[in-house]
Amino acid sequence: MTDVLEFPATAGAPNAAAATATGTGHERQRMSTRAKLVLFLLCAANFMVAVDFSILNIAVPSIGKDLGISEANLQWVSTAFALPSGGFLLLSGRIGDLAGRKKVFVTGTVLFTAASLIAAIAWIPAILLAARAVQGVGAAMIVPTGMALLTTSFAEGPQRERALGINGTLMTVGFTFGMVLGGVLTQAFTWRSTMVLNTAMGALVLIGAPRLLTESRNAHSSKLDIPGAITVTSALLALIYALSTAAQVGFGRADVVVGLVAGAGLLAAFVAIEARTAEPLVSLRILRRRSVAVGNLGGLVTFATMSSVVFLGTLFLQQVNGMSPTLTGLVFGVMGVVAALGGMVAPKAIGRFGARATLVGGLVAQGALIAPLALIDSSNGTLLLLTVAAAAAFGHLGAIVAYGVTATSGLSDSEQGLATGLVTTSQQVGLTIGIPLFSALASARADSLRAAGDTAEDALTGGIRLGLGADGLVVLVVAVLVGVGLRSGRKVKG
Repeated sequence: MTDVLEFPATAGAPNAAAATATGTGHERQRMSTRAKLVLFLLCAANFMVAVDFSILNIAVPSIGKDLGISEANLQWVSTAFALPSGGFLLLSGRIGDLAGRKKVFVTGTVLFTAASLIAAIAWIPAILLAARAVQGVGAAMIVPTGMALLTTSFAEGPQRERALGINGTLMTVGFTFGMVLGGVLTQAFTWRSTMVLNTAMGALVLIGAPRLLTESRNAHSSKLDIPGAITVTSALLALIYALSTAAQVGFGRADVVVGLVAGAGLLAAFVAIEARTAEPLVSLRILRRRSVAVGNLGGLVTFATMSSVVFLGTLFLQQVNGMSPTLTGLVFGVMGVVAALGGMVAPKAIGRFGARATLVGGLVAQGALIAPLALIDSSNGTLLLLTVAAAAAFGHLGAIVAYGVTATSGLSDSEQGLATGLVTTSQQVGLTIGIPLFSALASARADSLRAAGDTAEDALTGGIRLGLGADGLVVLVVAVLVGVGLRSGRKVKG
């Protein structure tokens, strides 16, 4: 089975067979000018979404003061975006397979851009939160369809690895760059300028998308798995809500417990539904491929843990060290530069060592370098974040590129929509759950230390130490699981 793909020959071979016909191994294949423009456009859209994940993190206190949002409710500025952006990913990817990926991509960009403009002029909390939710829906449409358009536009092998390398780099750089921009814009102007930036980026994508992108869809799919879509979307919404709320109030509150239990139950129901559906939202047959299942595990964890390092590190620099928003952003700007270097090296590492070894190596490097952050304190914190955290970003990018290659290799174009839907779901869910999960752990530890008589600053530092230490340990454990899980499978090379 193959997708109905109408990319011109200059946009790159549409499938792996074409790549085999043009060369083997890792011979360097030149991209046409049109292919480069398509890559730039798709990466720019993902960069825009990644920036939006973090650009308001530093601005949240200013938003609260401006719109009169209480401290207890400030989490909804982020959660209102995170819920739909993570919850509707699989559904949006599947609709793109059926209705047309370009169509869904452009529609999502329109929603994201319009909602950013509304957020920029919001005059009451309800308007801002509603706009953030629509931004999340737009992001959920942009990311999976953009990734599917990318993988079906570039042949499996060197071209796709380069494309995924650039895309992965811009996702991480976008997240850290968002911190820099958020601090600078908020301090120089107001928090509203961050949403104006999103509006401008969205408008630029909309100018290029209709001209550069060619429609693609899976011609062999005709039905939307409604029961599967309802259960998995509800499950993701429940889990993301529970984890986001737990970061603020702990895991003991009734709505958090209900959300976690309901999410787990709905995921179990989703698996049962998919096993009996002729055209499932997520093909369990694809998930039985070791490379797909294990590769996505590595992707989810690398995104979840690195995003939480940035968040907890920001908390430390501002609330313990008293650093300004602008300087805090610049500290993490160093991480973005190192991450960009990792993204440049990753495709070459995959070509030489294979995707499995690069994925495991990237996870080991990330975990081993994050672990020392458990020793962070007011005297060494800035230096540790500038050095070991930045170095961890290098391994993080290697893991990102390698997991994308691992989880999409060896599949036909007709399966790319499903595979890339899983890849983007791992990515977005990781970004969504990592911060609340490790923040809840840090918060619980800080509360315990305060109750034991520690000062507020010492308690906060202790909580951040535990969150960062656990973060590094989780990555190392998953690195072992990924290494073992892929060892008995077929060696995955780009």
